[in-house]
Amino acid sequence: MSARCLLLFSLWVPALCASADIAPTADTGLHEAVFTEYSPLASNAELARRMLTPLSAAQIPQLLRRAGKGLSEQPINPRDEKFVVYVPAQAPPTGYALLVFVPPWTDARLPPGWSGVLDRYGVIFVSAARSGNDVTPLGRRAPLALTAAQNLMRLYRVDPKRVYISGFSGGSRTALRLALGYPDLFRGALLNAGSDPIGSHEMPLPPKELFERFQSSTRLVYVTGEMDTASLAADDQSAHSMREWCVFDIDTEITHRRGHEAAPPAALSVALHALFNPVESDRHKLAACRAAVEAKLAARFQQVESLITSGKHDSAQKLLHEIDARFGGIAAPRSLDLAQKSDSRPVSAR
Repeated sequence: MSARCLLLFSLWVPALCASADIAPTADTGLHEAVFTEYSPLASNAELARRMLTPLSAAQIPQLLRRAGKGLSEQPINPRDEKFVVYVPAQAPPTGYALLVFVPPWTDARLPPGWSGVLDRYGVIFVSAARSGNDVTPLGRRAPLALTAAQNLMRLYRVDPKRVYISGFSGGSRTALRLALGYPDLFRGALLNAGSDPIGSHEMPLPPKELFERFQSSTRLVYVTGEMDTASLAADDQSAHSMREWCVFDIDTEITHRRGHEAAPPAALSVALHALFNPVESDRHKLAACRAAVEAKLAARFQQVESLITSGKHDSAQKLLHEIDARFGGIAAPRSLDLAQKSDSRPVSAR
């Protein structure tokens, strides 16, 4: 088994599934919470569909069979997890906004000074314990964030148009991956000192219908300290890739005289204001950009077809994996069909 396959297989952690029959008290203020309701969006199958490339996701059943295992329904049991929640005492007339925060650290905590800003904007904050940089994105960090959103939207009157994902440092990079894979849940992302370009194995594009929603309706706000040069450079690369992939609703906020640290209250306030005020997309610009991407993808597929016709199956497979990494879910199902076609030669020829 290759190193990449071993890494892929290690993302999936079996969990027992239990019914949700006990709900925590809908408190306000800062408190710890244990949730009981599973989220269908956090199932292993849905995580694979949205957050892995199609060819990578297609390998999972085969890898599990070789190991003599089956894929569990959910990667975590909510009853075994702890979250910190902050709920403003006064709900806005249209319902609370919700900010799901992915931390780089192990414990669940509210960054200092954030409560007053959350009160001012009417934002519920939630963050999970054991969701730091030392655990896997798909095995824990993503399902914890999705489970938190599911339960808080059940317990409180949350405006579904104002549900956002955020994080700091490595947690912010996971937050971007969640925003990309779940644009039907998260309407925007507040990326604090951590980001990546999209269109790679580390940040794969989701299925086409989800990616089109991300392009047209997701607001991205980058907030980073001016002395955090590494994160600022990463933000520039990330924002450049967004425009290359037809994502234009982007805002960048630089916090003066700050390094690599969680946003101070004043910066959080500016970032939330930017997050809550998306810019309407230019339909003509978006359509033209999408057409250019489709043309590039079609040209790559034509190269694969030519290689298969010429009997160069190994070269076709190599190019398909490059397409899979670059175009991800928007290349499916054709990428999967061609992968099967390129591997359908007689065994003696392989």
